[in-house]
Amino acid sequence: MLSSLIEKYIWLLQELTDAGEEGMSLDEIVKEYQERYDSAYPRRTFNNHRASIEEVFGIKIGCDRSTNRYFIDEYAIDKRQTVQWLINTFSVNSLLSLGKERLGGRVLVEDVPSGHRFLTKVMTAMMENKVISITYCKYSSSTPEVLNIHPYAVKEYEKRWYLIGYCVERKALRLYGLDRIRSIKETGDTFVYPKDFNAREKFVVSFGPYLPEGKPQIIRLKAYGTEALYLKDLPLHESQTLISSDDEGSIFRLYLIPTENFVMELCKLGSRIEVLEPVSLRNRVIDELTKTLDIYR
Repeated sequence: MLSSLIEKYIWLLQELTDAGEEGMSLDEIVKEYQERYDSAYPRRTFNNHRASIEEVFGIKIGCDRSTNRYFIDEYAIDKRQTVQWLINTFSVNSLLSLGKERLGGRVLVEDVPSGHRFLTKVMTAMMENKVISITYCKYSSSTPEVLNIHPYAVKEYEKRWYLIGYCVERKALRLYGLDRIRSIKETGDTFVYPKDFNAREKFVVSFGPYLPEGKPQIIRLKAYGTEALYLKDLPLHESQTLISSDDEGSIFRLYLIPTENFVMELCKLGSRIEVLEPVSLRNRVIDELTKTLDIYR
């Protein structure tokens, strides 16, 4: 469950998003808040919520001074994606909570193990710029280590949540899987969130839960059969563009760092997709598929 404060932030975003370009007056917002939470909503509290939403989620709630109506700027793609994700998640959670009896067994969702235990604690620390101490155990090690982290952002990828933050011990930006965290506690210290940090830009040329290492490359893939249709509807990466298409297949261009996760994603598609270039990536896929075939032989 989300903390009550985060829930109220998302509620406010949902109300303003539903209002669209027309926006809402403060009186309308206060009325909806009182009906939802059965309590007053002072202007000072509303302004504090506005400031926190911008600081935590990067979403600015603006005000048209000519009409005194509040609205969300939905033109920036990163903001639009964040708003949509928050509202979709909140709406589904609300429906599941309110309709357990009538919708029981009819709404099937995937379990996200790392999202249940520590996500709220991490997001709360992010909001308050609090340093956290985590006990972390890598898959490659059986010995956990205690690390002090400045939590900057969180990222979801394939049913796992990841924490992006500055590690005091490593003196560098690091990424940690929440499912590998054994415990979290606040240290009592605070940190200054760097104004030039942009979580989305950190991953724009990467694939999967990897901070960028190395140079991005131009990648051309050929998709066969119906796989081309799937890729058109759900691109492998935001840089993906369609180059050409005919009865044989479709050729796509991507620009990213070919991480290990990307190689595994291509292998997962099997004969439905072919790497045309670069040759180095094509050979990595061939090598991985050959090792798999050797196992089954």
